[in-house]
Amino acid sequence: MRLPGLGTWKVLSNHLLLRWSFSSSHMHLLPPDLLPPEVCSLLNPAAIYANNEISLRDVEVYGFDYDYTLAQYADALHPEIFSAARDILIEHYKYPEGIRKYDYDPSFAIRGLHYDIQKSLLMKIDAFHYVQLGTAYRGLQPVPDEEVIDLYGGTQHIPLYQMSGFYGKGPSIKQFMDIFSLPEMALLSCVVDHFLGHGLEFDQAHLYKDVTDAIRDVHVKGLMYQWIERDMEKYILRGDETFAVLSRLVAHGKQLFLITNNGFAVRSAGSLRAQAGEDRKGFGAMGLLLWFVSHSVGSLGGAPPNSPQGNLYDFLRLTEWRGPRVLYFGDHLYSDLADLMLRHGWRTGAIIPELEREIRIINTEQYMHSLTCITKALFNAQFGSIFRTFHNPTYFSRRLVRFSDLYMASLSCLLNYRVDFTFYPRRTPLQHEAPLWMDQLCTGCMKTPFLGDMAHIR
Repeated sequence: MRLPGLGTWKVLSNHLLLRWSFSSSHMHLLPPDLLPPEVCSLLNPAAIYANNEISLRDVEVYGFDYDYTLAQYADALHPEIFSAARDILIEHYKYPEGIRKYDYDPSFAIRGLHYDIQKSLLMKIDAFHYVQLGTAYRGLQPVPDEEVIDLYGGTQHIPLYQMSGFYGKGPSIKQFMDIFSLPEMALLSCVVDHFLGHGLEFDQAHLYKDVTDAIRDVHVKGLMYQWIERDMEKYILRGDETFAVLSRLVAHGKQLFLITNNGFAVRSAGSLRAQAGEDRKGFGAMGLLLWFVSHSVGSLGGAPPNSPQGNLYDFLRLTEWRGPRVLYFGDHLYSDLADLMLRHGWRTGAIIPELEREIRIINTEQYMHSLTCITKALFNAQFGSIFRTFHNPTYFSRRLVRFSDLYMASLSCLLNYRVDFTFYPRRTPLQHEAPLWMDQLCTGCMKTPFLGDMAHIR
């Protein structure tokens, strides 16, 4: 693939500078004005994207979380979680029967949103703590921009002390970071909508806790895993590909382990075998160490019988797997990845299933010819993309960059790369360096070392 030379980029840059300086009404440039077709074709949903340079040649040990990492679940699971938690609210927490009329809406929320408990406000916040106007909802109804600004003292900015802390939990604001939070956000919004619509008074903090506890009960009581066991073909995806990834790593002499606080995962290693076909050997026979562990420091009780158990520090003490020779994959940026990277020096890979859909949208002709207000609706009518606000990365994107060396749509993306492959982050200029990088002003990818290697990715 032949990309434009330096002269072409300088002409293009001059053209853009002229358009930018023409008028403030011409600030919305269309992607075709910015990106040549050769570059647009590089956006591949099966690719792995690097935040930090990492060579797989140096990785000796691969670790995995279970839910949404080794086990990829279909979206069909979300309505079941929503309905079960809704019924728990009605039958056990004595919430109004009228809540039963609500069904799960998969198009309502996106991952990474923040919820202000005291204001019953669900919203998207950017990397600099600003609420993206037009993305604040109370219940199922949008909150006018003027009201949002008034609620926060005349500004869109959320002060640091109110924001989610380092691991996503602030004093009054919670960030929804895992995929299981999608039915939780939907249920929370529906319950608030019912109370507001019927003029019923409610305590915001107690309502939030009740909904969170109802969702937790679905998991703790094992309801979700009962549904999965009854119909694995319906609820579990990419089983063959997951098995192929693990088999390939074992064949190249890599050590594997699974860390989870999910008892179902340890008791039912055969469920993963079922994904890969009944004629395949079990994952334990492949050398996958199963470790039932609490993500907290405290000791763990009630682990499944005949399984290793303890806390994360026990695991590190026994295995001595520390530092960058370990690469760990998970879907939750805080509970799965943050501590392992920052405290123990592991390399980390984030599994972001939404990435596949977002890249496919970016690749569409409709996206390429849309203005900012239309682009938001292409991803999600209420909240837009999980990765970007109008001009800035989202707070979710900020944490993704901070806590993951790599990110990808699923583990199966590893099949597209050699086991000794080196990933390089896209080299982009700092703002004061930009004039020296005219050949990368628009795309930032001209010096990407592995550009040619991406052509084979399916």
